[in-house]
Amino acid sequence: MITRMSHLFLRTLRDDPADAEVASHKLLVRAGYVRRIAPGVYSWLPLGLRVLRQVERVVREEMNAIGGQEISLPALLPRDPYETTNRWTEYGDGLFRLQDRKGADYLLGPTHEEMFALTVKGEYNSYKDFPVTLYQIQTKYRDEERPRAGILRGREFVMKDSYSFDLTDEGLAESYRAHRDAYERIFARLGVKYVIVSATSGAMGGSASEEFLAESDAGEDTYVRCLESGYAANVEAVETLAPEPVPFDGLPEAVVHDTPDTPTIDTLVEWANGALDRPVTAADTLKNILVKTRRPGGEWELLGIGIPGDREVDDKRLGASLEPAEYELLTDADFAANPFLVKGYIGPKALLDNGVRYLVDPRVGNGTSWITGADEPGRHVVGLVAGRDFTPDGTIEAAEVRDGDPSPDGAGPLVSARGIEIGHVFQLGRKYTDAFAVDVLGENGKPVRPTMGSYGVGVSRLVAVIAEQQHDDKGLRWPAEVAPFGVHLVIANKDEAAREGAENLAAELDKAGVEVLLDDRKASPGVKFKDSELLGVPLVVVVGRGWADGKVELRDRFSGESREVPADAALKEILGA
Repeated sequence: MITRMSHLFLRTLRDDPADAEVASHKLLVRAGYVRRIAPGVYSWLPLGLRVLRQVERVVREEMNAIGGQEISLPALLPRDPYETTNRWTEYGDGLFRLQDRKGADYLLGPTHEEMFALTVKGEYNSYKDFPVTLYQIQTKYRDEERPRAGILRGREFVMKDSYSFDLTDEGLAESYRAHRDAYERIFARLGVKYVIVSATSGAMGGSASEEFLAESDAGEDTYVRCLESGYAANVEAVETLAPEPVPFDGLPEAVVHDTPDTPTIDTLVEWANGALDRPVTAADTLKNILVKTRRPGGEWELLGIGIPGDREVDDKRLGASLEPAEYELLTDADFAANPFLVKGYIGPKALLDNGVRYLVDPRVGNGTSWITGADEPGRHVVGLVAGRDFTPDGTIEAAEVRDGDPSPDGAGPLVSARGIEIGHVFQLGRKYTDAFAVDVLGENGKPVRPTMGSYGVGVSRLVAVIAEQQHDDKGLRWPAEVAPFGVHLVIANKDEAAREGAENLAAELDKAGVEVLLDDRKASPGVKFKDSELLGVPLVVVVGRGWADGKVELRDRFSGESREVPADAALKEILGA
């Protein structure tokens, strides 16, 4: 197929869009692949749609290769199934909710576990029908609070979601491995650099959970690795290595001190180093943060969180630990309503005495000694020992993870990097088949409840990820697997014989099955060359001045190398490139 740029619905831009922060956003807009309609909502123009369809093709081929069967469920979904699983409320503000003219509640699907479970329940009733894997490539909707980075984080996006149904846990493990392997093949074919990390399941539920993260400084996900052991995890899933319990015998008693004007960790450490006979750092202090939490449909409750004073709370880790409950920081009104909370001087005692649930960082283990608030203005307690002087209600992973922290497997230090989530695999288990009582007749004549896996790939996000990883200062550089065209043929010579030669070459390429973008516009060679670099087709063929000498130029968009070849050998050279 030959596509002529003189007729192509395309307008390239010389300047970056004002709202663009990352390279992929800038280039996809400048190159005319996508256009913004509203925050987090984009149109796909002809070139962008071609790349999107190529990514879909790769995903579809690999899903079919593991026995997946494609279906298509509606994006507009009724409320009732999501009420059954509590996700109508658990999804919180991220769910697009709406009503029809009769007042019935609907949502725009963010994911389809419920509907796939109900679909299988409606069609299958015997063990002979299993295992089965179903998938779809469909537009999803999530009301992102802060959509950003173009199509990297939008409110409307294309995702492949697949679901495996097995009758045994061993079968689920096999389906999980098959999807994991398929994902590795998908990302290898797309030329994406990625890591696989342990992850949390969040609102999905289930047990085993891994993320595929594309390596990128533009990513919103932070992950850590241990170079010695190969351990890798999203920071939300990192489990802190807790210290061994310390015997209480011989530990000095806790003593309350007057510590005027010490409401912050810095001022407390300064006081301690002047008043105590030993050096003190922020790591010796216990910082207590108060939040209020609310489970879906429940009431707000106070929660105290104790972490070492040299650490900050990581919002994502805290949110993942509290899932599906939401949380907020306390307001002045909350403090006024709970006078036992003394700002800057909060300690474990007042929290526990007043029935406030108190969770601590795993580092606050039995026998560890701390300097912390004494629940009175201008007073702190020194030598408060966990397990002896206070007993928390449990632990929570809420503190930041830092480079150099010990790996949970004890093999060495952690190092951090940033990435973009491009895939996620879950072993859901029977959460959804339990919710809808999906039972089938087993081989022994008794009911069997299938177990599920859920597997997602961000199809439209992958277009941005490839652009993010594969570009230079001149423009996009698409791998051949996803490029909108196989060859970008530029006519850079006004001579009629050269134009005719370019047309003939385009026709020969078309006949050979190569999709050709033919730049036949009446524009200057400079404009055409800049556009060829911006658009990013991997092979650019120039019919220019050399045509008079019987030569054409081949430009490799990836390497930047160019070479002249005889015009009569151009077809063979291009097909062999």
